[in-house]
Amino acid sequence: MKNLLTHHICCIILGSLVFFFCPAQDLYSKEVDYINIYNPFLNKTPIAVTRFKAFNGKDTEIRGGEKAENILKKALGFTGYLKVMDPAAFLSDPAQTGLQLGQINFRDWTGIGADLLVTGGIEEIQGKVKFKLRLFDTFNAKLLVGKIYTGPESQIRKMIHLFCSEISYKLTGKWGVFNSKLSFVSTVKGNKEIFTCEFDGFNIRQVTRHKSISLSPAWSDDGQWLAYVSYAKGKPDIYIKNLKTKRGTIINYKGMNISPDWMPGQMKLAAALSFSGAQEIYLLTQKGEIIKKISKSWGINVSPRFSPDGKRIAFTSNRAGTPQIYVKDLATGEARRVTFQGRYNTSPAWSPDGTRIAYVGIEKNRINLFMIKMDSDLSSGIGIPIQLTRNQGDNEDPTWSPDGGLIAFSSNREGGVSRIFIMTAAGTDQRRLFSLKGKQTQPNWSGPISSKN
Repeated sequence: MKNLLTHHICCIILGSLVFFFCPAQDLYSKEVDYINIYNPFLNKTPIAVTRFKAFNGKDTEIRGGEKAENILKKALGFTGYLKVMDPAAFLSDPAQTGLQLGQINFRDWTGIGADLLVTGGIEEIQGKVKFKLRLFDTFNAKLLVGKIYTGPESQIRKMIHLFCSEISYKLTGKWGVFNSKLSFVSTVKGNKEIFTCEFDGFNIRQVTRHKSISLSPAWSDDGQWLAYVSYAKGKPDIYIKNLKTKRGTIINYKGMNISPDWMPGQMKLAAALSFSGAQEIYLLTQKGEIIKKISKSWGINVSPRFSPDGKRIAFTSNRAGTPQIYVKDLATGEARRVTFQGRYNTSPAWSPDGTRIAYVGIEKNRINLFMIKMDSDLSSGIGIPIQLTRNQGDNEDPTWSPDGGLIAFSSNREGGVSRIFIMTAAGTDQRRLFSLKGKQTQPNWSGPISSKN
């Protein structure tokens, strides 16, 4: 698979965050064997990130280069498939010897086991910073990605994450997580409110201030809207809010209105409503008008989750006597049970490619996360469940990263207090995402967020 990479200048305009890409010169490319981020036996690829060269030796360049280097290392290490190497092992310094092909002795890097190499330089020009960033394949001595980004110093983090997205696409065929956000629930003075943060836990912001109980945040496809449940008016209703304009609506049918989920590519959502008695799943307009009833079975039906193509919906139902996960084909109306191990399974979450469902299972009074593989048409067998968490407290609320390589979830493994954690899709590298007062639950990972939002 060959992609001709073009050297671009990315001009970042502060405030509007509109990006203009201007072609400059062609750079070398090569065939890349993509890293399969779904591989449960994946070995992390060693990558060396070198010191950024300050082209003019200015303090602002040195300071900006150090900041950019740290951001780059943290972001690449966050992926779960790259291992950022310790600089103590480096045999040479491209900031002194040269950053380009012909100036790098690749044997210095293959000799220490680095499969990939990143070099960078920074220049201050009239109050803005200009980065020259390159990714090399050390064994083939090839340039894989080369980019130039120019913008205000305040946008260094944004520029570096743009480069990380380019690296991810070149190595995996996916743009990665670097332009995504999470929403979650956190306690504030005894209440539960909705918060958001960037993919790595940076820039935490409080979205709701109902001073009540707010739950179950769900992102729209374009990242502009959040749907969530709040008891602000005394019972559970669904609130739909535009994060930029703050406008929105409330779905407040009689009874309980819970567990919203947006339909991919459309401003419609599924939710569980109880105005007719039992909890049933409905398809609604953005304004809360009922389009049709999705679940048609006795018992309680909750936690709807659309498949990425919008053609199927997973949900939890006790129609067989205990809570289990079902998948319904919206075209044929066929619903099929997909979990059989364990007496209590709930909270389904589709992988972005639609081939797997992560979910919560309760066995022996322990709450853990599991994953099953799905067929494409529900006509053949469902995969055997794979347990992702074990022996580390109670674990709930799985949600997939937009590239499918990571899963965020909540866990009370640290002293019984619920926090947000992440892990690879194979269940490895489990770590807490951030530190925040109170208890954090119900993470929901967005797709790519437009820079205009």
